Amino acid sequence: MKIGVIADDFTGASDIALMLAEGGMPTEQFVGIPTGPTDAEAAVISLKCRSIPAADAIKQSRAAARWLMAQGAVQIIFKICSTFDSTDQGNIGPVTEALAADLGESHVIVCPAFPAYGRAVFQGHLFVNDGLLSESGMQDHPLTPMTDADLRRVLAAQSAGPVHHVAADIVWQGADALETAIGDLPPGQIIVDAIRDEDLRVIGAASQGRKLLTGGSGIALGLPSVYGFARAAIPWDREAGPAAILLGSCSRATRGQVAAFNGPKIEVTAADILNGTWTPDAAADWAQAQDAPAFLIYSSADPAEVAAAQIAHGLDRTAQAVEGFYAATALALVANGARKLVLAGGETSGAVVEALQPRGFNIGPRLAAGVPALRALDSGLALALKSGNFGGPDFFNEAAKRF
Repeated sequence: MKIGVIADDFTGASDIALMLAEGGMPTEQFVGIPTGPTDAEAAVISLKCRSIPAADAIKQSRAAARWLMAQGAVQIIFKICSTFDSTDQGNIGPVTEALAADLGESHVIVCPAFPAYGRAVFQGHLFVNDGLLSESGMQDHPLTPMTDADLRRVLAAQSAGPVHHVAADIVWQGADALETAIGDLPPGQIIVDAIRDEDLRVIGAASQGRKLLTGGSGIALGLPSVYGFARAAIPWDREAGPAAILLGSCSRATRGQVAAFNGPKIEVTAADILNGTWTPDAAADWAQAQDAPAFLIYSSADPAEVAAAQIAHGLDRTAQAVEGFYAATALALVANGARKLVLAGGETSGAVVEALQPRGFNIGPRLAAGVPALRALDSGLALALKSGNFGGPDFFNEAAKRF
């Protein structure tokens, strides 16, 4: 194995798995830490540790790294969200520092940029499309509100050691210049600017010999070629039957995609779930009655409505109720014969995949940037795991057709 990835959520895991697979690396995505070996050149371990206590995230990530290193991985990537989702307590800084200590890495490049997705880092600040992260809608995230676009401040607040920065003008000079600049810095985490795909390839080339990288899926853009692999088409056999779309994301992009979806759909609010207005069995019965290529069950309220539910019922109780609803609904749909699931939102995707308990996935072709089709290794179930912000306005209609 050349590359081992520890992903802090399930959608991010499939995102970077697609990046590596499209780069020609035989790649497998696992749900949790496997019990047996793999002969894949790249292995992605999907964890659900973005919003859990930092100590728990560190423990899980360390265990994942040990398994990956035992498989022969020469480089570990800690895959985080391209919008740097975290709080002042973590988990990006604490996990990165713990992995660096275990791997013996003194300097860790940290870069969530991916220009193809509208994510760019410039002067240490994260931009989403044409605005700062703190003005992108992520400031309203119910679990990890991102109110500061300066990644140096965000990362320093949750880290024990220093946080440095390498600016774009160094990156533009090429891999040798970037490698020299990093080596001249004291040990620590290093935010590296990137506004073009070429910048990510420079970071990949400069990271040769580094045992640990932290970033979004874009940080893997140049790595397959570093290890001698070339881009290749990914085969896929289409799956018959309707696509069940389950959505628990409040992002602006997601709400626009819901509005554009032209099939049957029902909205299930957090209050509906908490007071029993909608149950998983009722949602599955509704789905069974639909005669359409795809149907949508969604919880994608305005942030003010989500905040009101959290105040009334508590943040943890509200989040657990919504995740539990979608996990149970997915199980009921599969029991009724569903073979295609499109899951939107990191927490929703994680809850559903944990409930389905697949061993892992083979990576299929992209349905949208960062969103591959997946095939469960054991059951053959077809899935797509979509981060809330990913995909164009017509994503759900297009994904249902392409699946």
